[in-house]
Amino acid sequence: MLIRPFAPEDLSAAAALWNQCCASGDVLYCPLEEDAFLRRFTLGEGCLPDHFLAAEENGSLVGFLHAVAPETFRGARKGVGYVTCLMVRPDMRSRGIGRALLEEEIRRLKACGADSVQISSVNPVNLSWRIPGTPGHDHNNMPGLDTECAGAGFFRHMGFDAVHTEVAMYLNLKDYHQPPEIPQLREKLRAQGIETGPWSPDLGREFDGMCDRVGSDYWRDVLRTETGAWLSGTPNADARFWPDGRQPSGPRTLLTATTEGHIVGFTGPVDRQMSGRGWFTGICTDPLYERRGIATVLFHLLMQAFVENGSQFSTLFTGTDNHAQRIYLGAGMRPVRKFDLMKRNLEEAQQ
Repeated sequence: MLIRPFAPEDLSAAAALWNQCCASGDVLYCPLEEDAFLRRFTLGEGCLPDHFLAAEENGSLVGFLHAVAPETFRGARKGVGYVTCLMVRPDMRSRGIGRALLEEEIRRLKACGADSVQISSVNPVNLSWRIPGTPGHDHNNMPGLDTECAGAGFFRHMGFDAVHTEVAMYLNLKDYHQPPEIPQLREKLRAQGIETGPWSPDLGREFDGMCDRVGSDYWRDVLRTETGAWLSGTPNADARFWPDGRQPSGPRTLLTATTEGHIVGFTGPVDRQMSGRGWFTGICTDPLYERRGIATVLFHLLMQAFVENGSQFSTLFTGTDNHAQRIYLGAGMRPVRKFDLMKRNLEEAQQ
């Protein structure tokens, strides 16, 4: 058996193996045509030839592994490498091929300065997956290792530990109906001086206080981008804020809770991916305004906005211990899968 860098002549066999594993249910990933497979694993951020490995036996490809080295993409964490995927031909499993691929990649990551390797959503190579039990509905990324996939036990055996678990939740929007108490809750908030609904510049755009209190520059960046698009009248040019890399024709709807010119809660921006998925970045409430029902109102307004823009379904991830699950369950979402953020400390493994 030979472990070597992936070569162009491996493409057909590798794509066929990928699609075979998808069709069999070994993994939840969406199938890929050969050109899409090649783009996904060779042309994106963090994709370097030295970290796309093939296993060859008797002239045939029997497995492959893709990984991303430290500090090769925006948002990289110092000293952390990432395993994207590892697949072995079904008839060649339990023969040490997966181990050989992973051990060679770990050697290469350590040579690049990695002190740990993870399976997590920080990896810039996003892989879409199909929601089980749905008519082909999908999500554009995984937050970690699918706890029910064929390789879950392998990675644990190879020294990877789960450091956090996320739950994927799903709602078919044809089943969504806004509860009658939501308008009543909005009126209750309005009586407290808190307005909920689509954001417009006249409601105010001070959000640094909320972002400081939740400790999130990510939310600050999102709000700066989305409110800035409204003020300029044009969408932001940074494609990473738009699903599917599309450039919309104008600003997107942002749902907020505002009081006296301050944004104290938000969700959105509201968009629809080409797959029919209602897309948004997340939901946030200022800690000073928690336990008033703001997040509940905003999330239901979000689901209603998805229905109105023609979205067919919505998905999200949340921590297993996140109390916000009750909000999502109350809107009709259901848990569909769990994913572990996996980590192996390479220095400890060496000792």
